[in-house]
Amino acid sequence: MIYNKEDIKALDRITRLKIINSVSGIKPANLIGTINNQGKTNLAIFSSVVHLGSDPALLGFIARPQTADVGHTIRNIKENEMYTINHIHPEFIEKAHYTSAKFESEISEFERCKLTEEYITDFKAPFVKESNFKIGLRFKEALDIKLNGTTLIIGEIEHLIIPDNALLNGDIDLEATNSIGISGLNSYYTLKKIENHPYVRVNEVPEF
Repeated sequence: MIYNKEDIKALDRITRLKIINSVSGIKPANLIGTINNQGKTNLAIFSSVVHLGSDPALLGFIARPQTADVGHTIRNIKENEMYTINHIHPEFIEKAHYTSAKFESEISEFERCKLTEEYITDFKAPFVKESNFKIGLRFKEALDIKLNGTTLIIGEIEHLIIPDNALLNGDIDLEATNSIGISGLNSYYTLKKIENHPYVRVNEVPEF
């Protein structure tokens, strides 16, 4: 099957969403936890979290265009400058998936989808207790993407909570964390480690 630009535009909206959301391959599946100034929490599933740099330790994610029904995550982050990214595991995929519904701002997805808020000292944003791999971030920058109205939210890592058995010789074994990936809008995958290779130096590249 080959699609050109016109073929893609001609697809119905849902089919186009599913296909284009899948072409980048399996992406990390995360729940982003936030809280507003009134103390109401929000939890939403994202598959767009990306590494931006290690010094400082920066992660980014793409927030969809804000409307009255969409955008509670970004509004809360701008209010409090703190948020969490929590890996999703097989035990609560279904609950995590349904946080994507367009709930009204006064409804907490933690409560509605039966996931548990967890807090650490001096950090306001809620973590997901059910997750064993959690990241606490402080908001640093928002970059508007004019082409489609989305926003790249950039945060600096302030807290890392990682299972002890997942750290091997300075590497994180994602298979050991039992974290899962996502493709498209609603397909979930387990992660299996296949190989490990050394840091690449030119004089060490083998003859293939």
